[in-house]
Amino acid sequence: MNMTSSPLVSLTTPKPKLLRTTSRLTAADRLDHLLVRIGYRRDQHRVDPGLYALGNPTPDAPVFVTSNYTLSFDALRSALGRLDAYILVLDTKGINVWCAAGKGTFGTEEVVRRVWETGLKTVVTHRTLILPQLGASGVAAHEVKRRTGFRVEYGPVRAKDLPAYLENRRATPTMRHVRFGLADRLILVPVELKHRFVPMLVAAILCYLIGGWLSALAAVTAVIAGCVLFPALLPWLPTPNFSTKGLLLGLAAALPFALAVVQLYQDWPLWRVSGQALAFLLAMPAATAYLALNFTGATTFTSPGGVRREIFRYIPAMAWTFGSGLLLAVGLALVGWIGVA
Repeated sequence: MNMTSSPLVSLTTPKPKLLRTTSRLTAADRLDHLLVRIGYRRDQHRVDPGLYALGNPTPDAPVFVTSNYTLSFDALRSALGRLDAYILVLDTKGINVWCAAGKGTFGTEEVVRRVWETGLKTVVTHRTLILPQLGASGVAAHEVKRRTGFRVEYGPVRAKDLPAYLENRRATPTMRHVRFGLADRLILVPVELKHRFVPMLVAAILCYLIGGWLSALAAVTAVIAGCVLFPALLPWLPTPNFSTKGLLLGLAAALPFALAVVQLYQDWPLWRVSGQALAFLLAMPAATAYLALNFTGATTFTSPGGVRREIFRYIPAMAWTFGSGLLLAVGLALVGWIGVA
């Protein structure tokens, strides 16, 4: 007998170790969610992998599979409400289902491993695992069936649709549709601002030293446009890719600053006014577009191939444009410092 293909080689089934959970989210859970949203200790928001009993499940209770990222685990258990069920938590290194499926940690090998290590066959009488639809890209259902005896069934995209799905074990087209509405996009903003706050502050200080308060405000505006306005306006920005969407938004954010130069510095010669306005029009769109490109990994609009094409096509142009604007701004500041008319 070939005993090298899977954990099936174990001659004894492990004694099940059941962990306990409830569908009620506590104040500590909600604080954890808040900390996740602002990016605090990103790698620490995880639960222990294993088999959890929700309520008082019997051997014929359904088995749901999820990641050990607290937001994923909590979304599932809270959506199940008073249902008695088992939750099989995979070790995805604290990464959500969708991203973990792409990275391979929410995958076939981990599903098989957890089924055998938890002794699931001795806990339930049926042989069905209900996985989230967004984990499908990482799991070969036929391999799971061959190596564990459990059939894989894909539930809806969103955990909150599970009660309706369980009524007849069928997902409607709406349940299969991945939505990325305004609330979904804006929920990403706090963590982006948290990561960009210190660089933004440093840039604002440097810009103030170089070009005064207007330049400092321009630096802050470019970051806000890329981290806040871009996700909010994403579906309505007219171009087909993130880089040019960001460039257009950055240009719109830069125009008021270019016009402000004309209004505020009427005593400057035309060449200096034009140069300062051009510095804003070059540097700000490039900075906003670069920040906008970071959202490619958090949306339903992109693919890995498309992102790679954007990076190779537009990052060099952003670098040249930003660099040109920065050099122009520094040059004009030097002109002002030495008193050239």
